[in-house]
Amino acid sequence: MTSPSGDAGMPSARRAGGDDAFGDGLHPDRPFADEAYPRSAPTDPFPGMTNLPAPARLTVGLISAGRVGTALGEALEKAGHVVGAVVARSPESRGRAARRLPDSEILDLDEVVARSELLLVSVPDAALGTVVEQIATSESLRPGTIVAHTAGAHGVAVLQPVADRGGLAIALHPAMTFVGSEDDTARLTNACFAITAADAVGEAIASSLVLEMGGDPVRIAEADRTLYHAALAHGANHLIALISDAVVALNAAIDHSGRDTATVDGHGDRLAERILGPLVAASLRNVLELGPSALTGPVARGDAPAVARHLAALRTVPGGTGPHGIADAYRTLARRAADHTHAPQALIDALEDR
Repeated sequence: MTSPSGDAGMPSARRAGGDDAFGDGLHPDRPFADEAYPRSAPTDPFPGMTNLPAPARLTVGLISAGRVGTALGEALEKAGHVVGAVVARSPESRGRAARRLPDSEILDLDEVVARSELLLVSVPDAALGTVVEQIATSESLRPGTIVAHTAGAHGVAVLQPVADRGGLAIALHPAMTFVGSEDDTARLTNACFAITAADAVGEAIASSLVLEMGGDPVRIAEADRTLYHAALAHGANHLIALISDAVVALNAAIDHSGRDTATVDGHGDRLAERILGPLVAASLRNVLELGPSALTGPVARGDAPAVARHLAALRTVPGGTGPHGIADAYRTLARRAADHTHAPQALIDALEDR
């Protein structure tokens, strides 16, 4: 695509107010140099830092209005970009787009592609290849269109069909959990984003977009995206299973002891969560600051009899028994914890059921 200033291959990005962001001083080989952008922008996304260039304003197309895509769309609008059109097929997505991106039109994919300088593809991993192929075969796709996806496990190889059509392919994945509320957008501030691109220009664009959303861009190589994604799933998604199991076990203890008399005020609602909350939050802070040395408890002390009693107690709660029950999960994690300590052989034997 040709920009209004006549530079081939660059998107026709607009600054707030509709003016061309590139101006006469654009260097095609240095699109992110300071002199490429006028310094007299009417709005400053970085208050108090008047020496920064004014970032280009893009017309964004969102495919689709799921939890992640909607949050990123909101963040881009807060940075001054315009989410002009959205693909939203399900009733939930349409309702989410209407509530949180009320000025965006809900259109079909070809129309969204036709209207957009930046296409943000935020669909389930299993559907990503199909959607990319639909974009690549759309007659509406123009060379120079930025096409970004938000899948954690994929780099830019999955976007090769649009790159073959002249699109600029980037991958940017926010290392954040999304629940579908407005708080998702606020949590993007200071979140890290894994970025992958085919060249330095793509990296610069991806980094700029992330910084505008308040995040921190982190380069992850194409070959390392799966390992990156596995690490996040293990640390965040599996934490949900761990805490859920702990809540089940703690609720069993509270109910057996008498929930109505467990507290001074007699309020036993969500008591397990109230007990675990400060403890888990402190443990998370400690391990992020101190690493494995933050480990405390019976495994850290090498207390094999206490661990054996824990395993026996956990087998009595709902879901506690069986090869994938709560007791078995405790054993597996305790064995991993033991590897971070100088665990005595008696503890290792207890955990390996020898």
